[in-house]
Amino acid sequence: MSYSLSKRILDLSLASVAVALLLLPAVLLALLVRLTSPGPALYWSDRVGRHNRVFRMPKFRSMRLGTPAVATHLLTDPQARLTPIGSFLRKSSLDELPQLWSILVGDMSFVGPRPALYNQLDLIALRTERGVHELLPGLTGWAQVNGRDDVPISEKVELDSEYLQRRSLPLDLRILWLTFVKVLLREGVSH
Repeated sequence: MSYSLSKRILDLSLASVAVALLLLPAVLLALLVRLTSPGPALYWSDRVGRHNRVFRMPKFRSMRLGTPAVATHLLTDPQARLTPIGSFLRKSSLDELPQLWSILVGDMSFVGPRPALYNQLDLIALRTERGVHELLPGLTGWAQVNGRDDVPISEKVELDSEYLQRRSLPLDLRILWLTFVKVLLREGVSH
């Protein structure tokens, strides 16, 4: 069986189990988002996927309505834009739960480079130059377990390129395990 088929089977299996286990907590989180700030529970972000195709990626909304669609580090005073539970959602990575949908429909995988925002042209160009745009983006990736939000773009692309060269199911499982540990320890999360 090919790596891509094995990876897709793993993605579908893990996502199905995760949805079954996390459906009730996800509904409760959606209610909390709605009760603590005006607007929808989900934020649909335009992201760049495989072959630089733009797709819509859901997240639980952690920012107030009207926040510009840019990387968090580019916002002036991002703390002021967080919803009352936004900081908790981000620190715990629970804002990422709706991305299970993107995995189920095939826009994303559990492991791959994090999908760039449609307007992160520098990141998109560097990834295209290195061939990383050929990969399905992931919920987590090699760059995330090696620094997450603390890694500069050039280093992220280097790590994404390293993943492109070394990708395998054992490496994917290692990345999933390391992600679990990093989320528990709340390492490298931008608030």
